[in-house]
Amino acid sequence: MNITHAKIVTVPVSDQDRAKDFYVTALGFEVVVDQQMGPVRWLQVAPKDAQTSFTLATAEQGFTPGSATGIVLETSDLDADCAELLKAGAAVQGPTELPWGRQATLTDPDGNSFVLSAPAPSGF
Repeated sequence: MNITHAKIVTVPVSDQDRAKDFYVTALGFEVVVDQQMGPVRWLQVAPKDAQTSFTLATAEQGFTPGSATGIVLETSDLDADCAELLKAGAAVQGPTELPWGRQATLTDPDGNSFVLSAPAPSGF
């Protein structure tokens, strides 16, 4: 196998403009693509210089808004990012110390949930 990384993760949303605002303003992602393709709007965002991006897809595209869970986002400064997210009005719980490292949970406006994680200690 020659798989190198996940390229696109689909995040189901109810309102692409609201989601775009959250991911760009609160999370600091960049818009990779925002293009109308026939009846479908392809909206793709990503952290700066990331290999993996996120497409913000609607129910009209066959996705259930708020159904994404367990996506882990790694940060180099968990405490600062949690503080910034709370300041931006995001739903954040934590950070919490766990045997495998420090993490917080984050929920977007549609209820999609993410884990915001500090780099794992060696051995994990």
